[in-house]
Amino acid sequence: MDTYRFALGGDALLLNSAPRVSRALEEDRAQLLVVIGPDIDLDAACDLAERERIDRPELGVILLRHRLDVTALAQALRSGVREVVQADDQTALADAVRRSLALTQQLSGHGTTVGSQDGKVITVFSAKGGVGKTTMSTNLAVYLASTGAKTLLVDLDLMFGDVAISLQLLPHGSVRDVVAMSGHLDDQGLLSVVTHHDESGLDVVAAPSDPADADRVPSHVIIELLRVARGKYDYVIVDTPPSFTEHVLAAFDVSDLTVLIATLDIPAVKNLRIAINTLDTLGASKEARTIVLNRADAKVGLKPDDVEAALKSPISANVPNSLTVPASVNRGVALVLDDPRNPVSLAIRELADQEIRRRFGEELQNGAKRSFTLFGGKR
Repeated sequence: MDTYRFALGGDALLLNSAPRVSRALEEDRAQLLVVIGPDIDLDAACDLAERERIDRPELGVILLRHRLDVTALAQALRSGVREVVQADDQTALADAVRRSLALTQQLSGHGTTVGSQDGKVITVFSAKGGVGKTTMSTNLAVYLASTGAKTLLVDLDLMFGDVAISLQLLPHGSVRDVVAMSGHLDDQGLLSVVTHHDESGLDVVAAPSDPADADRVPSHVIIELLRVARGKYDYVIVDTPPSFTEHVLAAFDVSDLTVLIATLDIPAVKNLRIAINTLDTLGASKEARTIVLNRADAKVGLKPDDVEAALKSPISANVPNSLTVPASVNRGVALVLDDPRNPVSLAIRELADQEIRRRFGEELQNGAKRSFTLFGGKR
């Protein structure tokens, strides 16, 4: 206990079993932070977080581990743990406690006011590069913005993101700038890092210009960014790198829909099959994902039916191949605006209308506000 007194303060209560923790939380509703020690079994810790977040979404759970690994991180995030911290890093633990307090205050309505909308987070992902993921993300976002929906595009490829250059934008800020506002990010803070795309009305949070900044953006910052963004925007489109980074896992955890991109080549199909298996392992909802086949009419020896058979999942949309796509990328324009009658533009618009606007239209019209059961808060 003395080891963590600096980070937790002198009034921390030491309990040695999950039932005692649950009982203490029930008896004292003012307790809003649980720090789980590094020697507690991971499954037991996650079970506790999962149980408590259902009844008390504002409760914060921080997990200490002797060694950090992706598997433990993914399981913890999925169960509702807010942050996973190296056990011997007292400064990191103190920072996590501070951030948790600020976030709980916001969730409880005692912090800085954020937007009151219930926007939808749509993450676009492929486990292989070169499949047209960024082109799909930018065109989906531009089209949604052009319909009058308040839309934000977040470039989560923190090392090599191309969203800004694809739209000929000179970013005013980036995801890296959000780190300084961690724990107290609000609408104004979000707007300070947003770059506006005049042609469509789209807002963009660009990737950092320095690839080294990717390691300086903790996953909890992405959680906070997307949470604040969904309170201000109708749609938040997230472009991702072709790998399961901690930032991508964080985005998956808050997403209302995952758009998976496939192409007619064996490596892309194989990697997407692995990605789908990984999402299943993480407990992601199968109903909250849709598969898009890009360049679906390319004559390369595979057919859409072959892809469906390999993925064991239906394809929701087929986007044709066209030389106008790389030409539009090189010119820094969104094809759905530059050539709206192009078959690719029509396919992307149909995808947005059917898989995004129609899927979420009734909820947005009703203005239903869902409670945040993701991660907790602080004492």
